[in-house]
Amino acid sequence: MSVLLFGVSHRSAPVEVLERISVSEYDRPKLIDDLLSSQAISEAMLVSTCNRIEIYAVVDAFHPALEAVGTVIGDHSGLTVNELTPHAYVRYSEAAVEHLFTVAAGLDSLVVGEQQILGQIRNAYLDADSNHSAGTVLHELAQQALRVGKRVHSETGIDRAGASVVSVALHRAQVLLAGSGAARARSAVVVGAGAMGGLATAHLAREGVARMTVVNRTVANAEHLAGNIAANHGIEVAGVGFDDLPAAMADADVVVACTGSVGSVIGVGDVHSALAARGRTADAGKPLVICDLGLPRNVDPAAARLPGVHVVDIAGLRGDAGAKAAEDDTLAARSIVAGELADYLTAQRQAEVTPTVAALRQRAADVVEAEILRLEAKLPGLDDPQRDEVAKAVRRVVDKLLHAPTVRVKQLAATPNGDHYAEALRELFELKPGSVEAVSAPEGRRGVSGADRDPTEQGER
Repeated sequence: MSVLLFGVSHRSAPVEVLERISVSEYDRPKLIDDLLSSQAISEAMLVSTCNRIEIYAVVDAFHPALEAVGTVIGDHSGLTVNELTPHAYVRYSEAAVEHLFTVAAGLDSLVVGEQQILGQIRNAYLDADSNHSAGTVLHELAQQALRVGKRVHSETGIDRAGASVVSVALHRAQVLLAGSGAARARSAVVVGAGAMGGLATAHLAREGVARMTVVNRTVANAEHLAGNIAANHGIEVAGVGFDDLPAAMADADVVVACTGSVGSVIGVGDVHSALAARGRTADAGKPLVICDLGLPRNVDPAAARLPGVHVVDIAGLRGDAGAKAAEDDTLAARSIVAGELADYLTAQRQAEVTPTVAALRQRAADVVEAEILRLEAKLPGLDDPQRDEVAKAVRRVVDKLLHAPTVRVKQLAATPNGDHYAEALRELFELKPGSVEAVSAPEGRRGVSGADRDPTEQGER
């Protein structure tokens, strides 16, 4: 069994394609069920952020599994194979593992070094585990990826600037305000009370915003987040529903939209109403910067054409200087990823040969027992001490004969193509697949350890 990765990300596709292929939390169970309905796929995990959609599947055949994944994604997105292929990337076996470790380290993010992707990978694994779509292979892979990411962040300075897409977008907003002759943002609106909304409100509060409004479809959630920010930062924060959105924007310098809604939640009419209300106050003519961090986009693109309105979106942040990590830190992170990848692959190869070694030893034990029984039948006069001594001698001979080849095959298994040695053992000693499987039942799966838990659970943005 090998791991197949099928992905589309900010590096391979424009925002329009990412919007089409995005998977909401409501669509996730059906998509995973559709993947597992293929006989070629036994496990599946979906990593979904505003910058990437990646499917990690455990498969027994590359081409049938890839065809199944392509069909499921095509049905979900409405994109044909010809439309999807130019924007997708596929990794298999070792390359798929390396990619996940690289993503967990923050090296493939729009903002290199950001930590939020660790939370997203953890949530993807927990979701797969709770839905029973992650078995032994994905469990071990996801756990190792989380450890790799945490090690990179603890041993390098790749995230020393604390950058995230939120911080980079808000920095761009401040630059736009300054360029328009306005002072730093003093009033802000955050649309969405989820993890990204929490990140945005906390960042705005630290940046010195004096007034803030949290807007959410569920008012109670908006009020809860507003209360937390007000208590922790000592600023004026209100929580309201979508009916109050235009009025809230009328007083704002910056609006951050970060919901998981499908379709626009801030329409041209909402922005026009806010500008009209603003025109009746002393804030008439003050610029409005809207940061659209949703996928699909939360803001109608036509809003950017209104006078005095600037829209900052994911596409516009690509290549931003604030998204780049220091070269030395990036090289150190890549070195950690390479070392962890080598250790993971070595452990996996050795684990794959272990059932074969166990099956060989079981075969030898069966032969020994059969020969001892035959000896007892031929020499019924042996007393118990004699019988025991003969049995011990035979077992010692067999153990000594098997010791060198079994130790060596484990060592060779860690090398490239090491599985060929296990295959040779199975062939030479006529070990049937069933006998190998019988001694290779998976160990009980561990839960996500405390060491893997991290407060940055917002997901990659």
